[in-house]
Amino acid sequence: MAQRPGPRASDSSPGPGPSANATDRGPRGSAPHARRRPHRNHSRRSPPPARPRSPTPRVGRRTAAPRPSAPRTPPARLAQCTAQPRPVAPGNRWTPGGVARGGGAARPKGPIPGARAGARKGELPEAGMEPEERKRLSSASLEGDPREENKLKRGISQDLTSSPKLDRYKIARQLTEKAIKEKKIFSIYGHYPVIRATLRRKGWVEKKFHFLPKADGSLGVVFAEHKCAEGKENQEEALEKTNDIHDVMSRLVKNEMPYFLWTIKRDVIDYHRLSCDQMLNHYGKTASFTTKIGLCVNMRSLPWYVQANPDSFFPRCYGLCTESEKQEFLDDFRRTVASSILKWVVSHQNYSRGKPSIKGEACEPGSGNKKASKNAESKLTGLSGQLVDTACKVCQAYLGQLEHEGIDVSEDSTRGLTEDEWKDLTQQYYSLLHGEAFISNSRNHFSQCQALLNKITSVNPQTEIDGLRNIWIIKPAAKSRGRDIVCMNRVEEILELVAADHLSAKDNKWVVQKYIETPLLIYDTKFDIRQWFLVTDWNPLTIWFYKESYLRFSTQRFSLENLDSAIHLCNNSIQKHLKNDKDRSPLLPYYNMWTSTRFREYLQKRGRGAVWASVIYPAMKRAIANTMRVAQDHVEPRKNSFELYGADFILGRDFQPWLIEINSSPTMHASTPVTAQLCAQVQEDTIKVVLDRKVDRNCDIGNFELLWRQPAVELSPFHGSDLCVEGVSVRKAKKQMPTISNVNFSSSLLDIQPLKVRCPLAMPNQPLGPPHSALQQDSKLKDAKVTVRLLVPV
Repeated sequence: MAQRPGPRASDSSPGPGPSANATDRGPRGSAPHARRRPHRNHSRRSPPPARPRSPTPRVGRRTAAPRPSAPRTPPARLAQCTAQPRPVAPGNRWTPGGVARGGGAARPKGPIPGARAGARKGELPEAGMEPEERKRLSSASLEGDPREENKLKRGISQDLTSSPKLDRYKIARQLTEKAIKEKKIFSIYGHYPVIRATLRRKGWVEKKFHFLPKADGSLGVVFAEHKCAEGKENQEEALEKTNDIHDVMSRLVKNEMPYFLWTIKRDVIDYHRLSCDQMLNHYGKTASFTTKIGLCVNMRSLPWYVQANPDSFFPRCYGLCTESEKQEFLDDFRRTVASSILKWVVSHQNYSRGKPSIKGEACEPGSGNKKASKNAESKLTGLSGQLVDTACKVCQAYLGQLEHEGIDVSEDSTRGLTEDEWKDLTQQYYSLLHGEAFISNSRNHFSQCQALLNKITSVNPQTEIDGLRNIWIIKPAAKSRGRDIVCMNRVEEILELVAADHLSAKDNKWVVQKYIETPLLIYDTKFDIRQWFLVTDWNPLTIWFYKESYLRFSTQRFSLENLDSAIHLCNNSIQKHLKNDKDRSPLLPYYNMWTSTRFREYLQKRGRGAVWASVIYPAMKRAIANTMRVAQDHVEPRKNSFELYGADFILGRDFQPWLIEINSSPTMHASTPVTAQLCAQVQEDTIKVVLDRKVDRNCDIGNFELLWRQPAVELSPFHGSDLCVEGVSVRKAKKQMPTISNVNFSSSLLDIQPLKVRCPLAMPNQPLGPPHSALQQDSKLKDAKVTVRLLVPV
């Protein structure tokens, strides 16, 4: 007979009062004894926390204050639990993360139902558990985890709400479920902490991945699988090993598909296999403008797309991978030699008068001042005026070619001289340029040379940047960050450099570009401008231009006497390995960068503050828009993609910007205080344009402005094909034909019917049937305009 639960005399003591030998008793005792045994089992340890009582009143419960003793279990309920173990719901195994995972009712606190009452010291209460749970608890005890062992020995589960780590796990799970529902899963490959932080602030969760090499040497995406969190039962173990809530959230989305992919390289992801919901920060087949050879070839097609002259913003460039390209470069080099001789005559005469026409250049060869020039001139080799006449002849022929005067006269007017004459002209130019010779009576040719140069300048916008020294810059066609770039001014050395490379014709891609010999200098130091722009769609073409940019200075003072790349290349990847020259102006920062705002302040102090808004900034925008419009037909216009590019410009002395190259995946490292500010800003603004504008067209887009959006072309609606079946009349035969009797015209209609149904475009979904059904559907064939002409004898 079950006894009514109530207080016992042995329970009146405030502390744990059972005798020591009660621990060794078996389960033969009565129900009250069974209720006290778990308490006696923990008598030697700290008392367990009291079980919170149910708010539901129960008959016979006393309202006395709770005592530190273990809560009692009704005999009927204890017997039921002992007779039949309580099932464990899926996802609610006896682990700290059971309740957080959901899937069933939480396990009640207190002694484990069904546990053997006579458990000795060190035994695990395994009775009434599932085999998988018993195995896991046993393994946890064998591993020697003291916290897990204490929990198991006490026979109670940890209160989930009392652990800050488990609170963080609950929050992480809630945020992750929301992100999965809203499709806010992203993955990043590369060092982009700003992108990662920006997306996390917007509620996105990162799915981490790494890359493994394939058999063909390429890289393939393999999303990271955390071994410590492979199953649900091990997620709380992974939580114990990390203090970052974002790491927990990354583990929770390890089986989800990322909807935003940001990679440093396009080739690491096969974008053809991406779904339409996945956004990628790269486009395919952008080599037409992101490589030097692609930009070189693409600029020649600009007049076919845009009414603009590429020579007005892009220094002429040639690929040296074919013989025809080499010949074009050689012809250009020789023409520039001839024009440089004319410039030497003009500058020499102006220098003699004390009015140098080309600022910053040593117009008088072999001397630093007028007096030294007169003393050295007596020791130099004198060249006859025939050299100037020959140069004028070449320039006149080139001018006629530019003005299309000799289009029907000769194939190439620049080949008027023989090879020996060209070599002789070039060698004399070298000696003149390097101060080993001078032209006697050059003042007699001043007027002719000046007039001819003015005509060439009017039709060739690059005459100003050519200078006197005919310097060209040789670049590998597909390399970046200034690698293997050299400057040369001797044509034979340039061709030897290319010929010495014994690579295949496919890989042997060098480009040679005219070097800007008259750049704008700041404190006698050369600089270039890094300008960002964003393309969010190629069809229709949509370009966003960034309002802020930054300047990169050289560590050395500018000089054309020395062709070292450290002087003429402003790439941070090159300059960061060099020390600033002692002779360089101390007004420049030691980290060799300015923001465009600081540059505008510099111009304002010199009275040229309006140049940025009126000349520099609009010209850079036009150059980018024209270049992208030419490249539009070569790029794969994948929807739901975007790409941020970095363009490099150099300013001429007239503040005209010249486009040098366009880089994909521009560096975003915070290498200087300038890049730390602007690179972080442009990344955040990029996220605003590509993500926030999808939800709100009027949202804040930072410093981006819409540069170009191609007008949408509306296609005319399709009304069906115009199918016309025509026949030829049959002439009447000379011989009388026998009369045909019993003509059945319905059979003729049967012959016409197949003509109408053979063309699926003319009659979509047209059912086959007898002739009268076709006559009933004549009104449906008005758009098809099917005309049938029968062959009728005349």
